Amino acid sequence: MKMFSVSHKTVFVVDHCPYMAESSRQQVECDVLTKSRAQGVIPLAPVSKSLWTCAVECSMEYCRILYDVYPLHKLINYIVSDSEFHILNSWRHEDQSTHELMSALAAVGPPNPREDPECCSILHGLVAAVESLCKITELQHERRTSLMDTAERVANRGRIICLTNTKSDTHVRMLEDYIQETILEQNKLAGGSDRLMAIQQCDLVLVHIHPQGEDTLVSDRPKKEISPLLTSEVHSVRAGRHLSTKLNILVQQHFDLASTTITNIPMKEEQHANTSANYDVELLHHRDAHLEFFKSGDLHMAGSSTRENGLKETITLKWCTPRTNSIELHYCTGAYRISPTDVNSRPSSCLTNFLLNGRSVLLEQPRKSGSKVISHMLSSHGGEIFLHVLNSNRSTLEDPPSISEGCGGRVTDYRITDFGEFMRENRLTPVSESSHEPSGKLPVERAKAQLERHTRYWPMIISQTTIFNMQAVVPLANLIVKETLSEEDVLTCQKTVYNLVDMERKNDPLPISTVGSRGKGPKRDEQYRIMWNELETLVKTHAGATDRHQRVLDCIVACRSKPPEEEERKKRGRKREEREDKTEKNGTKETDDKSWQESERLKGSLDKEEQESEVIKDSPDSPEPANKKPRLCTEEVQPPERAKGPVSLLTMWSNRITVANSRKHQEFVGRVSSVNNKFELYQQLKDENGMDVHENGKASR
Repeated sequence: MKMFSVSHKTVFVVDHCPYMAESSRQQVECDVLTKSRAQGVIPLAPVSKSLWTCAVECSMEYCRILYDVYPLHKLINYIVSDSEFHILNSWRHEDQSTHELMSALAAVGPPNPREDPECCSILHGLVAAVESLCKITELQHERRTSLMDTAERVANRGRIICLTNTKSDTHVRMLEDYIQETILEQNKLAGGSDRLMAIQQCDLVLVHIHPQGEDTLVSDRPKKEISPLLTSEVHSVRAGRHLSTKLNILVQQHFDLASTTITNIPMKEEQHANTSANYDVELLHHRDAHLEFFKSGDLHMAGSSTRENGLKETITLKWCTPRTNSIELHYCTGAYRISPTDVNSRPSSCLTNFLLNGRSVLLEQPRKSGSKVISHMLSSHGGEIFLHVLNSNRSTLEDPPSISEGCGGRVTDYRITDFGEFMRENRLTPVSESSHEPSGKLPVERAKAQLERHTRYWPMIISQTTIFNMQAVVPLANLIVKETLSEEDVLTCQKTVYNLVDMERKNDPLPISTVGSRGKGPKRDEQYRIMWNELETLVKTHAGATDRHQRVLDCIVACRSKPPEEEERKKRGRKREEREDKTEKNGTKETDDKSWQESERLKGSLDKEEQESEVIKDSPDSPEPANKKPRLCTEEVQPPERAKGPVSLLTMWSNRITVANSRKHQEFVGRVSSVNNKFELYQQLKDENGMDVHENGKASR
C-alpha cells in the first residue's frame, strides 16, 4: 500500500557556481514604461538576466504554484550548491513558504564570477539532496507512530530537481552514477538509525540551462530507469521564457495539475475609464476538476486547445456576468484550489481581488449552438480561491423525475409494463444451505448469469422493437433466454416461427410504430423484413449456449429463405402497390387549381344552405322550407359513372351534390310523368267539361 508518493518530497538543487553568473542573452527592455521622453534624453539600454536569476525565478514560480494548490503534505527542500551546499529550509511546515525561501536566497546572493571554478561543484548539493530525502517528515513520523505494527507500510519516496549547466551527456551520466552510489550509502546508514528512512524510490529531473543562441552538447532524454531505486530524465532548455514554460509543464506533470483559461473577462482600461476590454486568465488546479469532461468526452465542447509548444493543454471556459449576491447555493461535486499562471499580470490581479472581495463567478462551456451549460464556479473561502465543479446534470437533491416524463422529456414510450415483469422474473430470494450444491455455482453467480442472459437483447423503448409488441412471439422470447432447452421447448419455438411464416403468407399487419415517420410507414414486406431481422438478432445472442438454441436459429434462417414462387408473388404485389400509388398521385396532380377553388366555394355555399335548412326544420313552429334550388332535368341527374369522356372535378362535385339533394325531397308528379320535359296542366277540367286545354291553361270552345 503506497501511503506516500514521489510528490511528497521535492528537493531543488540550484547551481551557484561562477558559470551561472553568465548572461542568458535574453534582453529585457527597461524603457517600455516611459510614456513621453523629453528631447535629448538618452533611452535606457536593455539588460539581460543571468542564468542564476532565471533559475531562481523559475524555481520559485514552481514553488509558488505548488504551495497555492497544495498548502499541506507536498513539501519542498531548497539547496544551493557552490564550494559547499547551503540548505535554505527544512521539511518542517513552518519553513514551507515562498517568503522564507526568498529571504534565504537574498542572503545567499548572486554567484561570484571571480571564484575559483575548480572549487565549486553541483555534486555537493546532490549529496545533500540525497541526505535530505532520508530525513523523516512530520507526516511520516505521525503515520509511523500511529502504525507501529505495520511501520513498513510508510514508504519513503522523493524527487530531486537539479538546475545546472552541464558540459556534455558524459557529464550527465557521471552525475547519475554518483547519485546512485550516494543513495546506496545513505540507505545503509538509514538501516541502523531510527531518525532516518531508506529511500525506496528517487526521481532525478536534471534541467540543463544554457544561454540563448548557444549550441549545447547535452540532449534531451525521457525518463529512464537507472536502477530499481533511481530513475532519471534530462531536459536541455534555453534560459528565459523557455525555462519558465518548461518548469510550468513539469509542475503540472509532477502534481497532476491541469490548466483552465477563463475567457471574456470584462475589465476597464486604465487609460480610458469609460471603456472596457475582454481579457483571458489562465489558472492551474488539480486535474480532477476536469474529470466530468474526460468522462463525457466533451473536451472539444469545453474548448480544449494546445499551446504553441505542443506540450501544454488548456480547457477554455467562458465568463458569466456575476450576480450581486453570493448567498445562492449551488450543487457542487468538488472544489479545488487554484493558482494563476501569470500571477503578476494585471488581469490575474484584478480577477483574484474581485474574488477575494466575496464575489462569485459562474463559468460556462463555450458552445456554438444550444443553451449554455454552466459547469464551474470561482469563489473564495477563508482567503483562498477555489474552482467549484457544478453538476450540469439533474441534481440528486431534486425530486426524482416521473418515468412518464422520459429522459430529458424526449422519450416517453418506455416498456414500463415489460420492465416490471422483467424485475419480477429476476428477483433475488434467500437460499438455504441445504439446497445449495457445494460443487455447483454459487447462487449469486447463477443470478448474475441469468440477469446477463435476460439483458443481452432487451430494447427499452416500444418504438424500437417489433417482436416484443407481438403476442405471437412471446413463447419464443420467454424460452430462448433459458440456460438449457428441452425438446418440447425447441418444438414450441419452431411452432412460433411457423406461425409467423403463416402470418406473413396471409399478409397480416404487424404492430410497427410510425412515431416520427411521415406517411403510411413502411410497406408490409418491409415490416416483415424488420421483424425477421430483429427475431434473428434475439436468437443469435443465445445461439451459442447449446445445440438446441442453434436449432431454433437454423429454423428461423430456413424459414426466411422463401421459395422462388413466393418471391415472385411478393414482387407482383409490390409492383401493384406502386402502380396504385402512382395513379393516386397523378390523379391529384391533374386537378386544376381554379376548379379546386371553385369547388371549395360551391361546397361552402351548399353547406351553409344545408345548415340553414336544418335549423328551420328543427324549429317546431316553422313550416316546411321551400326548395330554392334550380330545377334540373332528368338528363342532368345522371350518375357520374355514365358520363363519357374526361370529367372535371367541378362537374363530378356538382353531380354528387345534385344527387344528394334530390334524395332529400319527393319529386313533383308533373316532372316525373312529363313527356319531353312538358306536362299538361288542368287535365281534370278536360275530363269534367270536355274542354280542350292548351299549354297556357286557357280553354277554347
